[in-house]
Amino acid sequence: RGTMASNQVNEVEEMVKELKKNPGFKAYIILNNDGIVIKWDQIDTPMPYETAVQHSHLVLDLCSKSKKYVRELFDPPDNEVENIRLRTDDYELIAAQHGHFTLIVVQEDLLAKAKKEAMKEDEE
Repeated sequence: RGTMASNQVNEVEEMVKELKKNPGFKAYIILNNDGIVIKWDQIDTPMPYETAVQHSHLVLDLCSKSKKYVRELFDPPDNEVENIRLRTDDYELIAAQHGHFTLIVVQEDLLAKAKKEAMKEDEE
């Protein structure tokens, strides 16, 4: 029994290691679907627990509303939401729910960053 839980922990650790290798990776939060933050980390500066909780609350609310409205708007099998990808001017947020857990990843929007840098070069 302890081995199964240990294997799950190792799988999560391996997944997080792989995520951190992606260019632009900034942070991740793993939470259960009750909104309890289980793991979180941020590159460069540590993410305060309060920030992780705030992100988790907002993302869970977004996920539940997205699922509700997509179910209302579309017929099966096209009415299931598997993940959400949200872009802002500063970053990209990806939320994926699986079973009783949600993974939130924050990464730099590399395309937007390249465009901003190109615009700066044009101004100079």
